[in-house]
Order: sequence, then structure tokens, then C-alpha cells
Amino acid sequence: MSKRILILQGHPDALAPHLCHALAQAYRDGAEQEGHSVRMVDVAALDFPLLRTQAEWEHGELPASLLQAQQDIAWCEHMVFFFPLWLGDMPALLKGFLEQVARPGFAFKKEGGNPFGEKGLTGRSARVVVTMGMPALLYRFFFRAHSVRSLERNILGFVGIAPIHETLIGLVGNLDEVGALKHLAKLRKLGSQAS
Repeated sequence: MSKRILILQGHPDALAPHLCHALAQAYRDGAEQEGHSVRMVDVAALDFPLLRTQAEWEHGELPASLLQAQQDIAWCEHMVFFFPLWLGDMPALLKGFLEQVARPGFAFKKEGGNPFGEKGLTGRSARVVVTMGMPALLYRFFFRAHSVRSLERNILGFVGIAPIHETLIGLVGNLDEVGALKHLAKLRKLGSQAS
């Protein structure tokens, strides 16, 4: 059964191809080969301001440059995030994007007296693909994958997205062609499974 998939490319450098871009393309190729519908949002290609106040987040207008991205989120059944680990977390540009699109009335809705009572994005699953310079096992077990866990719990889970799976790719600075091809094949397979 085909799925509607949204790929969110969170690498902030749109000027040069990076491993995140190749991994996202491999996922897309695998998904489209199996008949899944795929849309892509390249966060680095979007021009939007950062939010600076709670009032702006709650009552301000979504920038016009993000309307299509928000519509794509509403359209999809499965989201796949790609980003490099920077200073132990997702790049600031991706965080700023998520703050903009995950607004009240869209990502969650008021229910009774609770402003966050109804999760607005239930019925969607996600995969988070993160590249990093350190070994993935070190990040997962020593650092407890804190920033990925925060994204999964405090952003994606908060708005109703579940289940959420992750793919951590470490030591990317030492990755040779054989290693890169192995990761690309894995992402292609995940794409074919819409997983």
C-alpha cells in the first residue's frame, strides 16, 4: 500500500551537496520506485525569520514562504528528517523552521481549558536520520542521543507523530566509498518500505 511521504532536508548548507542530501535522495529513489508519493522540503532553500516572542508564535502570521511546507506536512502520512548533528543538536535553521510551522491551531489545538489539549498531527509516523562526526554508538549510549530524544519527545511526539524511528550515522568524516554505499543502500531500502 502506497504512502504519502514528506522528506524534510534539514542540512543548512544548500550550496554544496552533503551526505544528508545523498541519503535523502536514496530514500526518495527507493520510495518512488515502490510507488509511494514523495514531496520534499529543503529548509535551507526557504527564506523565513526566526520567532522572537511567544505572542508572535501564538498570534503572528505564518510567513508566506512556509505555507507550502505546512501544507506538505498536513498532506503526508510519514515524515523523514535528515540533518547533521551540530554542537550536539539539530542545526538552528531546522529548529527555527519547526518553531514556525508547528504553531497553535495547526500542530495542536485548544481543547477545553487546555491550549495544547488536541494533538494536530496524529496519524503520521516519522524517521529521523542524523549524521555526525562521532561514533553513533557513543552518541546513543554515552550521550543518550539527547537531542534526537528531545526532538522525538518534545516536538514530534508532542504534536501526535508516532511511531518515530531513528537512523544514526556516525564517523562521517572517515566514511569511505564502501561505507557510504552501504548507508545509501540502507536508506533506499527504508524508502521502499516507507519506514
